[in-house]
Amino acid sequence: MSLDVTGDADLSLQKAVYACLSTDAGLAALVATRIYDNVPGDVGFPYLTLGDALVSDWSAGGGEGTEHFLSLHAFSRAGGRAEAKAIMGAVHGALHDAGLTLEGFHLVNLRFQSAETRRESDGTTWRGTIRLRAVTEPISE
Repeated sequence: MSLDVTGDADLSLQKAVYACLSTDAGLAALVATRIYDNVPGDVGFPYLTLGDALVSDWSAGGGEGTEHFLSLHAFSRAGGRAEAKAIMGAVHGALHDAGLTLEGFHLVNLRFQSAETRRESDGTTWRGTIRLRAVTEPISE
């Protein structure tokens, strides 16, 4: 398999995840449209960012596949963890076992892996991190 780790499956999954999150009513009630890949300098709170992505070969039995580990980060200044946890809950509800449509690829599965919250070094911002695992396969022509 010639895995293009810079892009095709990973970018297709990222676009589908963003599209799903940006149209989810539960998440919109919490962060409005503040969902970012690249956070602007003057962003309001709370907001959600697309975090690190790790991609690896998942080929088996002569078929090609890609395994993805995704992180998303919720940022809140609401005075505690509750808002960050609510955002992570909305992300979980939108993405866990979601049947996303990817361009050029089939999503085999998308599953929740873990979540954590922590106070940032500024003492007022809370970060919630939710991690998911996905497997994709190229669509055969």
